[in-house]
Amino acid sequence: MKRQSWYDMEEIRFIDLEVNPAAMNMAIDEAIMLAMRDGKAPPTLRIYRWQPSAVSIGVFQGMEEEVDVAFCREHGIDVVRRVTGGGAVYHDYDGEITYSIILPQGHRLVPSDIIESYEILCKGIVVALERLGIEAQFHPINDIVTGGKKISGNAQTRRYGTVLQHGTTLMDLDVEKMFSILKVPKEKISDKMIKDVKQRVISIRDVLGRDVEMRELRDALVEGFSSALGVKLVAGHLSESEKQTAKDLARAKYSSKDWNFSR
Repeated sequence: MKRQSWYDMEEIRFIDLEVNPAAMNMAIDEAIMLAMRDGKAPPTLRIYRWQPSAVSIGVFQGMEEEVDVAFCREHGIDVVRRVTGGGAVYHDYDGEITYSIILPQGHRLVPSDIIESYEILCKGIVVALERLGIEAQFHPINDIVTGGKKISGNAQTRRYGTVLQHGTTLMDLDVEKMFSILKVPKEKISDKMIKDVKQRVISIRDVLGRDVEMRELRDALVEGFSSALGVKLVAGHLSESEKQTAKDLARAKYSSKDWNFSR
């Protein structure tokens, strides 16, 4: 079989590392999905950070049940509801890079089998971690683990004729702060509870025993997704239409009490 050359590889628009508030990060994902539905956006991969730090909850969760909203307000931490399922996630500005990949349904990288599609797309993270010297594996349904501990969580939704998958790659982990943000009774936060989490979740810095710069992780993610998915990432930007849709969604939906506190 003829080996695919770099020139023959499928192109995917790549929106490089950017920093946004929580509402805008979620709005951009949906704006791309809507544009893709209308045939006005190509398959897209974007990577981003959250500023200020934020907590996102799954679409089926209740904000008041999952998050200490008063603590977040007091400490300037954003809260937002995702369109994907899964649990509450703390997005530390200095502790992670998030990715989103949006593809049309029927694309070769997103088969109808949900777990299979997770495994295919998560391979980008697995290869990125390999580039950093970390041996990791996909763990169904939607996690990536190393040494039996979770290092990346991922979530997916299918709507508008598109598939959105986004996920985090942990650079660093502050368990005590995470417990302060999530709805865990303060009197129940114990050394044992913190130890239990540290036995199940691990960060890149903990695995490697050294500091890893954001740029280093960014480069690994670019190489990882390109190699694992067999695609050429082409630098791109949101169209003016996508930008306007994202601004509208950030204001009217993802910053609204009706959406974020709807359950």
